[in-house]
Amino acid sequence: QVQLVESGGGLVQPGGSLRLVCAASESIFSFNFMGWYRQAPGKQRELVARISSSGYTIHADSVRGRFAISRDVAKNTVYLQMSSLKPEDTAVYYCNSVPPKDDYWGQGTRVLVSS
Repeated sequence: QVQLVESGGGLVQPGGSLRLVCAASESIFSFNFMGWYRQAPGKQRELVARISSSGYTIHADSVRGRFAISRDVAKNTVYLQMSSLKPEDTAVYYCNSVPPKDDYWGQGTRVLVSS
C-alpha cells in the first residue's frame, strides 16, 4: 500500500511563498496523475493541481499562475510551489493520486496565510 507523507506547511504572510513536499513510499510513475488537494475549514476537499506521468500539469483556476506542481520521479516526490499566497489559500493540503484513493490519504500539511 502506498504511503504519502506531506510536509512543508506553516504560517506565512499574505504574498509569501511556501513549497510543499509529498514523499511517496513507492514509485509515483505508476500513477497516471498525482495531485495536490486542499481542504479549507468548513469546505469540501478540492483538487488544486495535478501532474501526469509524462509531466503534463493542470492547475485550478484559483491557483493558476501562483502555484506550480512538479515531481521528481527518482525521489518519488511531488512538490507544490506556492507563491503570492492569499488568506483564502489557508487549508490543509494533501497529495494523492487523481482520482484519489481512500487508502492513500495522509495527514496533510497545514498552511495558514495570515498577517
